[in-house]
Amino acid sequence: MQGDPSRPATGYPVPNGFPPPQPGVAYPYQAPPPQSYPYYNPQPYPYPSSSSTSFARRFLTAMIVVFFLIGVSILILWLVLRPRLPAFQVDSLSVSNFSSGSNYSSSITGLWNVGFSVYNPNKKMSISYEEVQSLLFYKSELISQTRIPPFKQGKRNQTVIDASFSATATYVHRWVVNDISGDRAGGSVSFSVIVDARVQFRAGGWRARNRLLRVLCEGLSVGISSNSSGSGTLVGGAKDCRVGL
Repeated sequence: MQGDPSRPATGYPVPNGFPPPQPGVAYPYQAPPPQSYPYYNPQPYPYPSSSSTSFARRFLTAMIVVFFLIGVSILILWLVLRPRLPAFQVDSLSVSNFSSGSNYSSSITGLWNVGFSVYNPNKKMSISYEEVQSLLFYKSELISQTRIPPFKQGKRNQTVIDASFSATATYVHRWVVNDISGDRAGGSVSFSVIVDARVQFRAGGWRARNRLLRVLCEGLSVGISSNSSGSGTLVGGAKDCRVGL
């Protein structure tokens, strides 16, 4: 037997204490109160404005153009002037009062005089030499150092300079004394000379920035035998030096 559909079914417990749902109602129960959430209003991200972005782009482009033009100008100037390094040559080397330590002393004594010829091969540039310093070595051992007066060279000019060194009972390592004794037994002792200078290339009103010029003169053999009085001169004639910046 079918019941009246308009009457609610009986025999079931009332769910959750609420009255039975009314027919035709989609959600007959009371809706829960709305939850309150804190309102969040994020601040807008500080994106750069279009005007500042355009300025940065134009500034970067201008800097690239400036550096490009500077590089091109330097290249053109180099092609026009064709700067070349000066040439150094040791023309003479004399030693006097030379002696090295005995079995009980690691020292060296002597007077050295070195004559250089310096040539400027540039057709359009002069060279100024400032803060010129020279060092005397035996192999890797520094024996003495001295300063050379500043000088200038015109285009295609050759200049003669001298460097004088002295050592009086200057301490050296024991191997230096032993090696010098062996060299003197062979009839000659070889020295090396280094020249350091601040140089500036000039062409008319244009001046390059100061650069450190290093000159290395190796294999300068002096005839000093064990039986000599400690004096000798350069063996084998003039010696070319290596020059670099």
